[in-house]
Amino acid sequence: MFRADLHIHTVLSPCADLEMTPANIVNRAVETGLQIIGITDHNSTKNALLTKNLGEKAGLFVLTGAEITTKEEVHCLVFFETTEQLFLLQQYIDENITLIPNPDGHFGYQPVLDENDNITELVPHYLHAALKTSISQLRQYVKSMNGLFIPAHVDRPANGLFSQLGFMPPGLNPDALGISKFSNKKYVIQHYNLPSDLTLIRNSDAHFINQIGEIYTSFCMEEMTFSEIRNALHGQQNRSVEIV
Repeated sequence: MFRADLHIHTVLSPCADLEMTPANIVNRAVETGLQIIGITDHNSTKNALLTKNLGEKAGLFVLTGAEITTKEEVHCLVFFETTEQLFLLQQYIDENITLIPNPDGHFGYQPVLDENDNITELVPHYLHAALKTSISQLRQYVKSMNGLFIPAHVDRPANGLFSQLGFMPPGLNPDALGISKFSNKKYVIQHYNLPSDLTLIRNSDAHFINQIGEIYTSFCMEEMTFSEIRNALHGQQNRSVEIV
């Protein structure tokens, strides 16, 4: 069993605390006994690869991706396996995000960091803005790139799949649904009339350092790899996930 928290924001997200540097995140994750984390900044991948590299040195497996806001204002976690795919995701975001200026960090500072916590870039547009693509279009893009697609905190009263749409679009076929720390699997399945074989995961959605690992999901699999995580989410080859 591997402890996983797949929804963590770095300091790049305008709503995250300044302590959420890649180095601090990795250190905190190891301290709390996590073995897998997901880096999911709002509409940006620019601190993900550094976190992955730091995680490798600490024995921590880091899924790289972003928390994408669709044009319906639904938040979705997307993850890709390779560095090339991550760069293509960033290009996709840059081509589709609604450009809202963020002068002097009006909506929050959005720094890209190096391994020494030096700022290499301040993203000038507001990263919490929605993309011009729908949730179905985003799902199709992620599928075409063989990534993982997980609508986030679907039980929340804002920016969740059901608060924004009221239903799950036919054919969406997510790899899993994320639920918040304020809910539980039984309630979500019954309240939203979900199929019992749809995988649910709980994550911290950490914006502050002490939130990392506060909530996690256990992955039953042989090793920490992207393909094993996919198998666990789909209950394939005797792999599975368990909400703690």
